[in-house]
Amino acid sequence: MIRNKVAESGLITFNLEDLYQVGPRKTFDLKDFLFEGLILREKDYRQQLKDFDWSAYQNSFVNIECTADAIVPQWACMLAATYLQPVAKRVIMGTSETLETVLYQEALSDLDLTQFQDERVIVKGCSKYPVPTSAFVEFVSKLTPVAKSVMYGEACSTVPLFKK
Repeated sequence: MIRNKVAESGLITFNLEDLYQVGPRKTFDLKDFLFEGLILREKDYRQQLKDFDWSAYQNSFVNIECTADAIVPQWACMLAATYLQPVAKRVIMGTSETLETVLYQEALSDLDLTQFQDERVIVKGCSKYPVPTSAFVEFVSKLTPVAKSVMYGEACSTVPLFKK
């Protein structure tokens, strides 16, 4: 008879990938609205936003950024957000990496940690979705006050991180 020692160990494996919010990620780049790639003209910008087809961002997670080396006023990002908000699932200012960090922070803030109370927890490392390092750090920071021990990796090969 083959025994599954991992199943019998009482370890809880948690995969941060389970918190990944599925949906398209898109960037709204302000560089496309700059005059000669250098400056933002308010009147032209407002008209461009008004005429823009926002359907490409429907039900997407959107980050607003400017990849050009230009000074863009804060209100320009805010104005773009007013157009994106009704169509997108979530809008943030920053890079695509920042978007993933924000989405994970929101998911982790809603996570019920009572399931980990006095348990031995393995935080799974490999995943098919991008999980930012910041999500791992935030999760372990939330986990250490409640868990008995925290490890990283797979049940067959873990790295101990914390033990009460």
